Amino acid sequence: MQLILLERVAKLGQMGDVVDVKPGYARNFLLPQGKALTASEANIAAFEGRKSQLEADNLESKKEADAMAARLDGQQFVIIRQASDSGSLYGSVTTRDAAEAATEAGFTLDRRQVALQNPIKELGLHSVTVVLHPEVELEIELNVARSPEEAELQAAGKSIQELAAEEEAAAEFEIAELFDDIGSAANDLGDEDTGPVETPESEGSDEEQPQS
Repeated sequence: MQLILLERVAKLGQMGDVVDVKPGYARNFLLPQGKALTASEANIAAFEGRKSQLEADNLESKKEADAMAARLDGQQFVIIRQASDSGSLYGSVTTRDAAEAATEAGFTLDRRQVALQNPIKELGLHSVTVVLHPEVELEIELNVARSPEEAELQAAGKSIQELAAEEEAAAEFEIAELFDDIGSAANDLGDEDTGPVETPESEGSDEEQPQS
């Protein structure tokens, strides 16, 4: 199916290019989002008449996108989710979750601007691409954790495996200390109970023995 592009489309072409695409891609993405028109003679002629205005609009929107990208690029957003001890989420983090986390932090972001190949299903730090404009892309980071405290540790560079290992080591240390305390208490009790035991023989040992 032939279309004329109304803006730059990654891996497809620039504004004004006539391209061949699959019908499903055209009907489900390019046409409904206003990124292209069917390449009929009438639409091509209409594009030529609007080209200057489209280019001016594109330049203005790119400037706005550049300004926002300067603020948003490299930002980290915390998303709290329930997960197993191995780090697998009970559910997943989607483009909507990413957009909402950024919006709550003061950035206006639509889920359609978040390029996430697959939903996130593990705890940890995840780099995500954001497309603010056909010519403006940037990276944000999602810190997916079970609690704000865990998110802080992950932000400091500790993985969920390292956190789990530290928790396990701490638990083992507490158990070892508990057994040491129990052992010390038992030894103290033993020391209190032990002492010289008098026998009948020892009771009379100090008495004067008869002389033969």
